[in-house]
Amino acid sequence: MVLTVAGIAGLAAGPAAAATATALPGTTACTAVVNHPCLSHEADGDGVVGVARVSAQPDQLTVVRVEIRTQAAWGSPWQTVAAATTVRFGSAEATTPRVTASGPRLVCATAGPALEADKQVTTCTNPF
Repeated sequence: MVLTVAGIAGLAAGPAAAATATALPGTTACTAVVNHPCLSHEADGDGVVGVARVSAQPDQLTVVRVEIRTQAAWGSPWQTVAAATTVRFGSAEATTPRVTASGPRLVCATAGPALEADKQVTTCTNPF
């Protein structure tokens, strides 16, 4: 199955600096790259929470949006069932509300300079 994510923007201009992000319990830490979202999720018997982080320069107005998407059945359209957005100067994080959803799920995030949509990057996990 090929996942196509609409709205994937080009890479942000300038050098990328790596930093290690902290993960929620039960998730894996990931490496954050400037203006590229770092995703994680926590799934347990009570539901799923999606988390996205983005590293940015302190003077950059930054946006990060994280969504949990589900399908009613394999092959049906993905529908957003929970989302959270944060806009602030510098690095940012957004966490969705906990949701219970059966069927395939995935977490997607879009992040980057808030005033430059063409430099924002979208990434998604594999379905779980």
